[in-house]
Amino acid sequence: MTQGIETVEAQASAADAQRVVLFDFDGVIVRHQTLELFYRDRLKGLGRWRLLLALPVVPFVPFLIPTVAGNRFLGRLFLRVVTFGRSEASYRRQVTAFARAYARKPGVFVRDAVAGLRRHVDAGDRVVIVTGNDRTLVEAILDEVNLGGCELLASQTRGGLFGVHFTRHNVEGVKVTSLRREGIPQPWAIAYADSLSDLPMLKAAQSARLVNANAKTIKKAGKALGPKMQVMDWF
Repeated sequence: MTQGIETVEAQASAADAQRVVLFDFDGVIVRHQTLELFYRDRLKGLGRWRLLLALPVVPFVPFLIPTVAGNRFLGRLFLRVVTFGRSEASYRRQVTAFARAYARKPGVFVRDAVAGLRRHVDAGDRVVIVTGNDRTLVEAILDEVNLGGCELLASQTRGGLFGVHFTRHNVEGVKVTSLRREGIPQPWAIAYADSLSDLPMLKAAQSARLVNANAKTIKKAGKALGPKMQVMDWF
């Protein structure tokens, strides 16, 4: 009986000692902002009429895109725009089909990121993909290429009277809150991300890896993160 208790305690200790490694998704594992690509896909051809729903905002888009808050607002707005008049089930079918087609395209994955993720998994690290993207879209992309062995914390969406909307938009500081809410213990050993919107997650990690960032982002992130930041040029 005592031996069984000791075994359980040893397993718990091993789990506590397991390194936690965090990966952003868009711009890190894949090269594009995939939800934005989905929006663009739904707004072309016969879907162009939907732009009328966002017409009052269109003149301000160039001013909103460069800012973190502006991007967050546009992401929420255009999810409503492209799903207005459609059911949640219809949206999930469309976004899943789009995701699977995207995953089959050559060159969309960052090879070094995928290799690094698999090395962490093989090393026994607890790997968590933490993304502001919709869970349905990300799951379909990962499933299409059998990229498993990791956990996923993503945004949650739900259908409503005026289209699909985010019930939990897993961006910026919400990522840190989500990790804590899911009981993923700190310290988080490494966090990989590509943008300033992920500074809260990068700050919370022991080692911050900034992936394929431009010079302006590197400079700003360096001031916030100090010597624990490493810049990764991945292909």
